[in-house]
Amino acid sequence: MSAFFILNCSFFYYLYYNNQLKMKKTLLTLSLMLSGVIAIAQTPRLVLYEEFTGENCGPCASTNPGLDALLKQAINQNKIVAIKWQVPIPSAPSNTWSLYQTNQPEITWRYSTYGYGVNSAPNGRIDGQSQMVFGAASDHPAYMNNTIINAASSYTSPFSINMATAWSPTYTAITLTVNIQASANFTAVGSLVFRMVMVEKEVHFASPPGTNGEKDFYHPVRKSFPTIQAGTPMVAGWINGQTQTFTVNCVLPSYIQQKGEIAFVGFIQDDGNRKVLQSFIVDGPPLANDAKAVAVNIPTTVCSNSVNPQIVIQNTGNNAITNMTINPYKDLTALASYTWLGSLAVGASTTITMPSYTTTGGTHSYSYNITNVSGGDMYTGNNTIKYSFVAEPAYIPAPVTEGFVMGAYPPANWGLLNSDAGVYTWGRVTTCGGYATSSESSKYDFYNNSVSGDVDDLYLPPTDLTGVTVPVLNFDYAYAPCPCGPANALSNDKLEVLYSTNCGLTWTSVFSKTAGQLGTVPATTVNFVAVAANQWTTATIAIPSLSNNPNALIIFRATNDFGNNLYVDNINLAQGSGVNVTKNQSTNIAFDLYPNPTNGDATIMVNSVRSSSAKVMVINTLGQLLISKQVTLTEGTTNVQIDAKEFVSGIYNVILETEKGSIVKKLTVSK
Repeated sequence: MSAFFILNCSFFYYLYYNNQLKMKKTLLTLSLMLSGVIAIAQTPRLVLYEEFTGENCGPCASTNPGLDALLKQAINQNKIVAIKWQVPIPSAPSNTWSLYQTNQPEITWRYSTYGYGVNSAPNGRIDGQSQMVFGAASDHPAYMNNTIINAASSYTSPFSINMATAWSPTYTAITLTVNIQASANFTAVGSLVFRMVMVEKEVHFASPPGTNGEKDFYHPVRKSFPTIQAGTPMVAGWINGQTQTFTVNCVLPSYIQQKGEIAFVGFIQDDGNRKVLQSFIVDGPPLANDAKAVAVNIPTTVCSNSVNPQIVIQNTGNNAITNMTINPYKDLTALASYTWLGSLAVGASTTITMPSYTTTGGTHSYSYNITNVSGGDMYTGNNTIKYSFVAEPAYIPAPVTEGFVMGAYPPANWGLLNSDAGVYTWGRVTTCGGYATSSESSKYDFYNNSVSGDVDDLYLPPTDLTGVTVPVLNFDYAYAPCPCGPANALSNDKLEVLYSTNCGLTWTSVFSKTAGQLGTVPATTVNFVAVAANQWTTATIAIPSLSNNPNALIIFRATNDFGNNLYVDNINLAQGSGVNVTKNQSTNIAFDLYPNPTNGDATIMVNSVRSSSAKVMVINTLGQLLISKQVTLTEGTTNVQIDAKEFVSGIYNVILETEKGSIVKKLTVSK
């Protein structure tokens, strides 16, 4: 108050020695000076920026990198702090470990019930108000810039906030001491509340938790204390110098990924007009010692009986790690413990080559747990990691035939890669089979799998196709589309067939269908069981690139979108015959070759019941593709010319590939 008194005295001394003609201007000057004195007496403002973004929101994924770069600029570090609410717009992620699902009630209240009126994403609020109050063209975060941040931070605050953090003895909770002080008189419009949210400064997922592809998130709200709805009440009227001090006990939820990334953002909000008057951010207390299991480096496909694991460990504490014990497990069976000695600096990672071991063909896992960390380990929740892979040590001569009639699953020499260890993946059922000729088949449960984007691979046995000049894969399948998406759109479940000739290093797709393309029955929301013969169809795929290949890998890949069930049965990989190889279904297409034998040109005469497109391929006995061309088939007869004048004498396979299947016939060239 003393500084304010001196300024007033100086001003009235000034008034005394000025003439009356200047009185009106002087009174205006007095008003401006007084308002300036009040502004100077208040506290600089740390702006609170709330972004409402979503894990299923495509525009959010494209907007967030630019927004994050803006907020991280050095010139903005003392002006603005961001918190991110992962809203269910346009839809909620079905994955139970998504940022939305783990904090659903608080997020829903903040974007919807509280009164912000957020109905689109991405969307932004600055100190509880529309971005447009501070000069933005709209509330879309893409319109945020330094000019808007400067405008918002130019307002002072009648409050200052300080917060201090401390660990509980068990490192499972953090106690915050909060001190609030008024720097000017203030009366709230409505209830005045101090709210506090816990964020993880960085959250990184191995695969996107939603459907928009985002794996890296910055400052998402993970939990509020005591809750975002209640907060900590404050008195509505304050006088300059008044204080309030309290403590909040914050028990960490189990889904926190990394304790070293925790921070707390506190803010004072007037619920009468939703304006945020001041905010503050403080990091969680440091972890003196913490080792984190980061990764297992084993190929997803191992083409030998020897596994050579490498593991990655990071020091996320504040002290160097000089020793630790690593306890590895092969298919959950303990292997010999490994003692690591060295010096792992703060924040650094190390890759450790673990002892190799032998395995058999099929699906396997490798995991490890970290113990005996030098100085102790303040957080053991990040000490374990598990990894799944498929071993393919021996290639079995063709053919491959599987009807899933035996009880074991996956069948002998087959593999199943369920990377997220989810409950719902490929499995065997005894309720239905291909064309109702059996009661067994392989099922992918899209219907109950709520993990959108989940990918699971079913491996055929590693196959030696030596001597197979026209490899043909055929299988029966049944699938019901589900109108389960937004606005009753079909869920985008997907089935692919892919092959590899380099032990899974790269894969080539030869079959890919989604939703309506994949459907063999009308769309339904009822749990689909393919018990009727007319609910099934057959896919026939010629794979000339695998001709005579001794190292062929083929997988069925399901990508989940929470739709309806898929059934696969009667899988056969063998030499294509000279007849229509589509099983239990007419292609409604037939063809003949003439002249056959030929010493030059040949003609394919195709009979089709309707117009469609097709592909014609000619392959020699070495498996080399000599001709490949797209053709348009008309209703009735279509003639396709083959130029065989340059062919040497011998037998050639002519393949007509259509959307309903493939037909393979032999052409003899004689010169």
